[in-house]
Amino acid sequence: MGLAKTKPVFTVEDYLAIDREADERYEFLDGEIYAMAGESGRHGDICANLAGLLFNGLRNSECRYRTKDTKVRSGMFPPKRPLVKGMISYPDLVVICGEPEYHDEFQDVVLNPQVIIEVLSNSTEQFDRGEKFHRYQLWNPTLTDYILVSQDKPMVEHYIRQSDGSWKYYIYEGLEREFTVESINSRLKLKDVFHRIEFEENSSY
Repeated sequence: MGLAKTKPVFTVEDYLAIDREADERYEFLDGEIYAMAGESGRHGDICANLAGLLFNGLRNSECRYRTKDTKVRSGMFPPKRPLVKGMISYPDLVVICGEPEYHDEFQDVVLNPQVIIEVLSNSTEQFDRGEKFHRYQLWNPTLTDYILVSQDKPMVEHYIRQSDGSWKYYIYEGLEREFTVESINSRLKLKDVFHRIEFEENSSY
């Protein structure tokens, strides 16, 4: 997973109690709690760029975005039963359309994500591409778009859910490229996503 692991085995309620009191952020996966690594300056700049672009695109719509401090639940958590199976994660950005649905009265764990964006890093890329995306596909039927943004080059990967439940994959590379997230009627240019990001001089970007 690429994150610093504490000790097993925790219930969802254990995890939420710890996470809500801590200064750090933690993710939950099948009874284990993982401390999230701090972000790089480049990671922070890309996230800020994406947030600004989404604000402009969504301000007059029924959709809203949340930044990295909103959790998303992926898994079945019936009430009145201590559970250790499932995932609660912190996406870099999540878009919610319509009224947000929440895990409990604290309103910090969202159940109905529409779009999730992750800015990849060395420590989390494998998890973001693998188990995390698998859980999102399996347990989040409202999710229509999963977007992975590179830090090392101007590249965006876009997974789009189809009507039959399958996913189509698109890749956009180069600062001149742009792509559309049709589910939220937003068009993003890579030169804006990577504003202020400097790539290696010998690259073709």
